[in-house]
Amino acid sequence: MGVDIKSYMNPPVLLVIFLIVISLMFIFPVLNMILLGAILAYLIRPVANKIQSKLKFSSISILLAMVAVLVPLILLIAYISYEISSVITSFLASNYYLDLNQFISQLPVDINSINSSINSSASEIGKYLLQYAVNFLSKFLNISLDLFILVCSVFYFVRDGDKCLNFVRDFVPDDSKDFFDNTVESVKDVLRSIFYGHFLTSVIIGIFGAIGYSLLGYPYGIFLGVLTGILQLIPVFGPWPIYWALFFMDIFAGNYPRAIVVLLFGFFLSTIDMYIRPALSSHYAEIHPLILLIGFLSGPLVYGIVGFIVGPLILGITYTVLDNYRKEYLLGDE
Repeated sequence: MGVDIKSYMNPPVLLVIFLIVISLMFIFPVLNMILLGAILAYLIRPVANKIQSKLKFSSISILLAMVAVLVPLILLIAYISYEISSVITSFLASNYYLDLNQFISQLPVDINSINSSINSSASEIGKYLLQYAVNFLSKFLNISLDLFILVCSVFYFVRDGDKCLNFVRDFVPDDSKDFFDNTVESVKDVLRSIFYGHFLTSVIIGIFGAIGYSLLGYPYGIFLGVLTGILQLIPVFGPWPIYWALFFMDIFAGNYPRAIVVLLFGFFLSTIDMYIRPALSSHYAEIHPLILLIGFLSGPLVYGIVGFIVGPLILGITYTVLDNYRKEYLLGDE
């Protein structure tokens, strides 16, 4: 028997659809911040509940939990920016830069022509940096607005997340409430799986990398460990670009013993991933590596740097919802 769509298209339903469409038009520009806020809220909420058990004030507990979770992330970004600027400054002030100028001066070419080209290039680079700075300042208001929406989203999702779910659940037909509840639990499993199986694994391997590189005497050992942890988040990559780069640097520098040790240490980092990741995520949803790879690579193209987090999560949640629908409505009828 066919479904009479006209019977559902009454004035209240049409008004609701119209208002939802209009609302989505307003929400879409900041949708990435709202999604990220919901994800962070899920991670912050257990911390807020523990603090609230002692303080008894929900708002203060949530704010303290947000500080405890978000401030380390901000400090990490600041540390990475500081170390990158230090590396660039050290390179420009190093003997390598001076040796390069000396080498150029000994070449049988027109030095004046080279200097003119360098000055022209420097002028173009300066214009580009100035234009970039102007564009950045013009976008500062948008960045501030995004951060404000992110903070507000985290706070209210932590405080009223259950109310939001119950509000949505009231619109679900009675015969589909079980599917909705199972989907919500599956989404939670996906979040826990990605957090414990991927983010926490990256943190552990990054700590191992920082300790190992520092003990081996590499400059910026902690920074190299941070980069190792970040690369560990990206499927296919892992820590190998870091330790292979250090290996070849030591080979070219003639430090063969340390080159062999850092290579063995890198193999150790790559190997323990096969044990840490399954041990942490085996109790939750298993996400196929291809889904995570596409999410990590395509997420930044859609949502910018936030896409590194939102991309794999959205694809993982989508896969889980489709899998639940397949089991509930398709395979369940067989």
